[in-house]
Amino acid sequence: MNPHEALTEIARLLERERSSRYKSKAFRTAADAIAALDDAQLRDTASLKRRKGIGDSTFAVIQEALAGKVPQYLTDLRALAGEERTSTLRPLLRGDLHAHSEWSDGLTSIDLMVAAANDLGHEYFALTDHSPRLRVANGLSAERLREQLGVVRSLPSGTTTVLTGIEVDILDDGGLDQEADLLRELDVVVASVHSHLRMERGPMTRRMVAAVSSGRVDVLGHVTGRLVEGSRGTRPPSEFDARAVFDACAEHGVAVEINSRPERQDPPDDLIAIALDTGCLFSIDSDAHAPGQLSLLDYGAERAERAGVPAERIVTTWPLDRLRKWTGARR
Repeated sequence: MNPHEALTEIARLLERERSSRYKSKAFRTAADAIAALDDAQLRDTASLKRRKGIGDSTFAVIQEALAGKVPQYLTDLRALAGEERTSTLRPLLRGDLHAHSEWSDGLTSIDLMVAAANDLGHEYFALTDHSPRLRVANGLSAERLREQLGVVRSLPSGTTTVLTGIEVDILDDGGLDQEADLLRELDVVVASVHSHLRMERGPMTRRMVAAVSSGRVDVLGHVTGRLVEGSRGTRPPSEFDARAVFDACAEHGVAVEINSRPERQDPPDDLIAIALDTGCLFSIDSDAHAPGQLSLLDYGAERAERAGVPAERIVTTWPLDRLRKWTGARR
């Protein structure tokens, strides 16, 4: 087995399982460290052990791969991961409108995220790093976001179209945490609540309605903010008048996100039913913070199918031209 491919697949599986970021990063670092080595250099064990970025676990994987074996570490991870979930909706998804890079709190470069989107066959992929108020996530100031836009726009054209975007924080008064003119420059704006999640029902409802009614939001991200499992523990959903919020989404053409992260499962099934009843659009997104997490769309597709969400109301099943017309109507 190719050692570089083995290390990369291990990193991808660790990312998909939301394992320790340090563990997955160690395997990506090792893959980078050997990317340019020829077979003779890989087999020079003394030199390889001393190479920066190679540790005991990654060295063992390289040696097993060179010996023609599937490394045991990889075999164990494949067994743990099992098969990806299947649904009739998953093959209809053309892209992803919510993902992060190392510019904010993601684990890897934009290039690696785009490469993973390309490997999955995405027609489009929106880079939506955080806005400035979310300092714990290294949110992007207006200056840094403009710098990122230059980077994205200078990417070479490929199979996957990279859309400029942001996950903008919804402020307590319903304002958006970025310059209005800059938001209008972006292809995609995801707006999410990240602070004061226990705000009283009335103020939280007004906060969310104001945001989706602003004329600058395309997707309402992880609607309740809840956590149902995982290393971060659990967190109850925010309280708000779901019908009022979803009525505003339907009126302004804002898609309700079905967040694919298993620890979120957001919105809950009962809120998806309300959003369906009020005529909302939906966006099935990965909220990926690493390349291996882009494949989590299978979880979101499975939930949407189980909830009876029609494919035509899911904006991420739309071709790029139609998607651009939809977001462009608010620019």
